[in-house]
Amino acid sequence: MPIYEYSCPSCEHRFELRRPFSEAGKAASCPQCHAPARKLLSLFTAFSKSGEGEASSVSGMDACSTCTATSCASCNIAS
Repeated sequence: MPIYEYSCPSCEHRFELRRPFSEAGKAASCPQCHAPARKLLSLFTAFSKSGEGEASSVSGMDACSTCTATSCASCNIAS
């Protein structure tokens, strides 16, 4: 079952909902303030380590989705 990401324009809370494809377009309410939330575009990035231990993106994106760094040397990505 896919996970959809949402953002609340009222309180700026970001959250995820696991929903079947048949409910992908269904409206979502913020779990904190119950205002209507916006569905976000979810991006997927996978990382690979070279023989030398350097991490690199295999999806072609420059930054991971958890920070604004352009190098994984500054992130705490699990090995």
